[in-house]
Amino acid sequence: MVSHRSIGPSLGRREVLRSSLAMGGALGLQACADGRVASVSSSPTSGHALRPLLTPMRVTPDQLIDVKCCLRPLRAAGPNLSTETVGDTLVVHNYGHGGSGWSLSWGSAEVAVGKALTVLPKEIAVIGCGIIGLTAAVVAQRAGLKVTIYARDMIPRTRSFRASGSFTPDSRIALGEAAGPGFGDLWEQMARLSWKTFRTYLGLPSNPVEFVDSYAVSENPISRREWEPDPSVAGSFVTTGMPQQNSEFARYSSRIRDIVPQSQPIPREESPFDMPYTTRASSMHFNFASYAHLLTSEFFERGGRFENRVIHAPGDVSALPQKVVIHATGFAARDLWHDRTVIPVRGQTGWLPPQDQCKYGLRYKNASIQYKSDGMVIMNNPVETGEMFGVGDSMELPMRDPILEAMAILASVFAAMPDPARRY
Repeated sequence: MVSHRSIGPSLGRREVLRSSLAMGGALGLQACADGRVASVSSSPTSGHALRPLLTPMRVTPDQLIDVKCCLRPLRAAGPNLSTETVGDTLVVHNYGHGGSGWSLSWGSAEVAVGKALTVLPKEIAVIGCGIIGLTAAVVAQRAGLKVTIYARDMIPRTRSFRASGSFTPDSRIALGEAAGPGFGDLWEQMARLSWKTFRTYLGLPSNPVEFVDSYAVSENPISRREWEPDPSVAGSFVTTGMPQQNSEFARYSSRIRDIVPQSQPIPREESPFDMPYTTRASSMHFNFASYAHLLTSEFFERGGRFENRVIHAPGDVSALPQKVVIHATGFAARDLWHDRTVIPVRGQTGWLPPQDQCKYGLRYKNASIQYKSDGMVIMNNPVETGEMFGVGDSMELPMRDPILEAMAILASVFAAMPDPARRY
């Protein structure tokens, strides 16, 4: 601050102001040149001069407010997007997306609705109101069709609402041998269209879709694990009807590396975590409450109808007044359509209250936590088990202990983080 007493007779207020602005600009340029940004750098004496300081998350057991369990519908050949005729009704199938239902919902809907339009209907029915069914209904409306959804529950009470809500487009989407070489092209088409559509929801009120930084930390170098066939494992899906090892799963994510941010290593001195190795990626996720509210609102605003009805068997479809039906019942298709190729893959998530000061994600060992505006999502997925974790398990009863174990693992990382109070 310049004292008024120091202003000589030849210096007026304007000159003092110009001098102050010039000094401030010079200091600002110097700070930029040195890479010193107040929001990400701490004082040199703190020992973390280049280290951004994140607020540690609260992961104590008293913060656990919910545990949800879902069943992901894995089909070895990939999602069923075929058509068939039941009585006088054209049925377009749209189910069996494994752990990629949310991620592929828009691209899958475009495929299904495109097939429905081939017979030039004016109205259609959609069976199922999970994320696949609701998205298909909205896409059909945007194509000019009148749509009625028949389902037992609306989306907040479906299995879709028990997922983690991250963009994971090839998570247990298919088994490589069963899907065949041609499925990769269809997958890429659906993944790219979905990615493009999700981006139109960025920046909207309530953040239905958003990006946050996600970190992985480890005592050892971090790299994407490539699963090679294990000759000691007996059998395979072909011989047993169930995948037996990770190498059987199809992986397609490399086909969209040009549009999806990739994980990058961070030098230890620039990591917000006190761990030897850190990677960071900008990851997309969906906030269930706001995103589902937007889709549901659009569906009804476009004149959509919802009828609470349970379809017990394929024959019930022909009794519907609509003669074109998109069947999107997810795991329930195993019993409804007698599709025994649908394999349950159990997964569960723990939920903490939102922590808006902690807008990032972290993975360490088996445990991961992800910030979302509708809650902090915790999972415990053993790294050594990979995609095989939960395969063939149809038990939907939530279990708290694995989530509490993951919280304890994460707590050890947060306890070692630099104190944000030492930022300056």
